[in-house]
Amino acid sequence: MEDLANKDPYLVGKKIVIALSGGIDSVVLFHYLCSNYSGNVRAIHINHHLSKFCDDWSKFCFELCKNNNINFKSIDINIKKSSNIEENARISRYNSLKSNLSKNEVLCTAHHQDDQAETLLLQLFRGSGVAGLASMPKLKSFGQAYLYRPLLNIGKQQISEYAASHHLQWVEDDSNDNTQFKRNLLRVELIPKLKNSFESIIKNISRSAAHQAEALTLLHDLAEIDIARFNLIVDNKIQINHLIKLSSERITNVLRFYINQRGFLMPSNKVLDELLTVMSAKSDAQVLLKWHCYEVRRYNGELYFFDTEHEGVKLQCPYFKKLQHISNLEVRFRKDGQRVKLKGKDHSSSLKKVLQESNIPPWERDKLRMYYVDGQLKAMESIGEMSEVLTDV
Repeated sequence: MEDLANKDPYLVGKKIVIALSGGIDSVVLFHYLCSNYSGNVRAIHINHHLSKFCDDWSKFCFELCKNNNINFKSIDINIKKSSNIEENARISRYNSLKSNLSKNEVLCTAHHQDDQAETLLLQLFRGSGVAGLASMPKLKSFGQAYLYRPLLNIGKQQISEYAASHHLQWVEDDSNDNTQFKRNLLRVELIPKLKNSFESIIKNISRSAAHQAEALTLLHDLAEIDIARFNLIVDNKIQINHLIKLSSERITNVLRFYINQRGFLMPSNKVLDELLTVMSAKSDAQVLLKWHCYEVRRYNGELYFFDTEHEGVKLQCPYFKKLQHISNLEVRFRKDGQRVKLKGKDHSSSLKKVLQESNIPPWERDKLRMYYVDGQLKAMESIGEMSEVLTDV
């Protein structure tokens, strides 16, 4: 969308959710959406509880939606006070929004062209690569829904003019002038000075972000080509022996692409460099790298990636499902020195050897459930059924 006078074709027929803060940008977007997509809009307000006026903002948004007959929901989140409160607030806000969307809904945020320019400059000053400099995409998948920024090609001046012409009211965030926040420092002090020396600087910076987004798309395409051609990912695990045949630049590109696809925060260059190093370590070396709440482990020539804060719920074990209604069923876990006999085998083997041959990583072995009936081992999670004659020695 290049102006606010016409409908955005992408939003026609969509179920729209607006992230409504109560500020001028989101109020303008709210008015635009309600005017053009009546009956398909609902609103969510995130109350960060970081300002003494936060409840007033929530009330303003509630009244605005009530007066326009728009379904409204306010979500309370609590942010830990830290040196990176902006980032923590952003992550908590998006996590809350994502969890409150239904399948195929489109979440619309009021980010505009000036916001895009600020984002690129922030990423530039942090030394970010192509992914960071691509800044905010206009459209992306967002859990089971989509995140869309209709105003991304609209300048702040157009938004202010729209608000004035429609006699809109909004609330002012008291933190907007606090230059201790880096984005506010750019907005209040740096960018106004740059505008005096560089004509159309906001449009030009936004255009650069679009160029970086195109380059990022090509890098993603290359990663997908490499992954398919060299069979780099099997069962969601990266195959080290295949990956290390590529150049270091393409290896890093594949790793970044894979980490992004998993929805993880991107590690620093230092962590990525360490990861490149450990891939060539001895095969029996214990490898564990950590960043944020994420981990990478290596086993049997494969890299395993984990989100330690959001470990997925285990799928129902078929052996437990088969045995759960039998009386005297016990669930135990392995002990050192155990020997077992798999169903259909003539001889017993050490449980350790069975787990190794089944390619069960060491960090998972002690978590596997063993199912006993009347004291006799009947089956083991991820391994299979055991012999009825010799089960546990």
